[in-house]
Amino acid sequence: MSYQHLTLEERYCLAEFREKGLSIRAIARMLKRSPSTISRELRRNRGKRGYHPYGAYSKAKHRRRMPRRLLKGFEAEKLEYVMRALSEWHWSPEQIAGRWRKEHPDSVLSCSTLYRHIKRGLLPGISAKEHLRRRGRRRVKRRANYNTIHPERIIPEWPEEIRKRERIGDWEGDTLCGGEGKGGAVTLVDRKSGLICGWVVHSRQARETRNAIVEALKDKPIKSLSLDNGSEFAEFRELEEQLKAPIFFAEPHKPWQRGCNENANGLLRYFFPRGCNFLDVSQAEFERVLDLINHRPRKRLGWRTPFEVFFEAVALA
Repeated sequence: MSYQHLTLEERYCLAEFREKGLSIRAIARMLKRSPSTISRELRRNRGKRGYHPYGAYSKAKHRRRMPRRLLKGFEAEKLEYVMRALSEWHWSPEQIAGRWRKEHPDSVLSCSTLYRHIKRGLLPGISAKEHLRRRGRRRVKRRANYNTIHPERIIPEWPEEIRKRERIGDWEGDTLCGGEGKGGAVTLVDRKSGLICGWVVHSRQARETRNAIVEALKDKPIKSLSLDNGSEFAEFRELEEQLKAPIFFAEPHKPWQRGCNENANGLLRYFFPRGCNFLDVSQAEFERVLDLINHRPRKRLGWRTPFEVFFEAVALA
């Protein structure tokens, strides 16, 4: 007798029997199926919140439509190894490929191939969102052979007082982008205290960005400012004159040089996820979120808050 896939009706029965607590063997007897079929169905087609019949049916249907030729080079043993490593062991593609080559010196497996197959949805039940912590190497599209910003100072030239976070008033800045055409926000972080301030903007135009920085830093001590080298900061010379402070720039494609600001933007993404429409976010609403984050205790501050550290230092100055 040839194998037949579970029908949608059988999947509804399976979900009901599992909810009642029946064992896999008991369900197999009632559906007149092999226990391995039931076990495989539950393992391969369960969703993030458990087994749901229609979701399982959709997954199985999609898998049957996958072009087999794109899985060329994935013999049964290798495919099973990859699937288990991703779904059960929670390994990264690089770890999987490295370990496979160590155990099978004569067999080729590239982590780039794994990333590609996962992103195209070619591995059954595996998705980038659920099974990848990283998204693979970022490919940077270079639209020109020059940078918009030609800085006079770069972050590797920071003086010691900035590098060692010795004083209040050394700021790191960048923009937090919404969806395309949906505005964004300028974010600034004090290196010593971790205090975050910012201003909602409707576009990434240089003049609007410059004005937003001036507004966000109004009445705050400013010793220096370190920025990303994006085109929105093209009016940095005018900004230096307004702030009366030197501006440093990160080197191209090295965001970790502004680690404080990158971490702050990560915190803000919890409240304003990618694709967010900042045109619907008021400045008051944005500041309420900043206030919430600035009153969180931080380990590196001895469990004091950025708000406490910043304004105590300002009061003593």
